[in-house]
Amino acid sequence: MTVEDFEQDRDGGAPVEVLEQYFAAHGWTYERTGDEEIVANFQGSWTQYELRAVWREDDGVLQFLALPDIRVPADKRPALYETLGLVNEQIWIGHFEMWASSGMLLFRHAALLDAGADPMLSIDQAETLVEAAIDECERFYPVFQFVLWADKTPQDAIAAALIETQGEA
Repeated sequence: MTVEDFEQDRDGGAPVEVLEQYFAAHGWTYERTGDEEIVANFQGSWTQYELRAVWREDDGVLQFLALPDIRVPADKRPALYETLGLVNEQIWIGHFEMWASSGMLLFRHAALLDAGADPMLSIDQAETLVEAAIDECERFYPVFQFVLWADKTPQDAIAAALIETQGEA
């Protein structure tokens, strides 16, 4: 299946199956870990991302996670928690968080789908889930790196990483 084939089939379908089609259409490696979960890998401009979706049929929720391969050392966690607060203020869909047990940084959001007899994920919803996660990870990856490896304050890291350019070179 190509991206064009995927986009022409606008009806959608079962949540994990639609995401499987999306990943296949983009040529990404993926693995179904059951009827309710899929994991894919995507090479971004900064790092390799693990994309994970978990369908919770009882709740009618599709949880989507993007893991940018960032682990936060214990001594950097206070600064990163402050950074997460400032970063999350700028995001409309989803949020970043850090798992306390492992120090793993991730982006997470969810889609509430009709929990009726045949819940469907539309092609547009699948694109929004995946693209929003990747876009936000790509946008804020430098911020996290500035805090973790350049010892910048969260405010300085955001100011340095999110410079908006004007015009064209």
